Amino acid sequence: MQQKLNNVYVGNLPYTTNEQELESLFSQYGQIVSLNLIRDKETNRLKGFAFIEFSDKQQAADAVEKLNGHEFGGRTLNVSMARARTGGAGGGGGGSRSGGGGSRNGGGGFRNGGGGGGGYHRRDDRDS
Repeated sequence: MQQKLNNVYVGNLPYTTNEQELESLFSQYGQIVSLNLIRDKETNRLKGFAFIEFSDKQQAADAVEKLNGHEFGGRTLNVSMARARTGGAGGGGGGSRSGGGGSRNGGGGFRNGGGGGGGYHRRDDRDS
């Protein structure tokens, strides 16, 4: 998947932010194609960050330059060009006696529970 060069990451947003407020602030720097306030899947509460896609790269770069460090709703915004999403390995983890989570080079807790994390690391030079 090719990275869009006109996507902007906006972090440290107040949890009361709405789309209209963000659009009003960022549209000063160009045409917004899409705006996505990120919410928790279970609670639907805002997570404090968003992604904004501009119609071109220069508009996105202008917004980053002008709004990174800008005060918004009592918080200092962290605005940068969005990075391509990397396919992270696994996660999970369990509470079994022997730990849990992950395998080979990754994750797991010890004894009474826990820890998540780690994923399966597959080496191409081995047979599965």
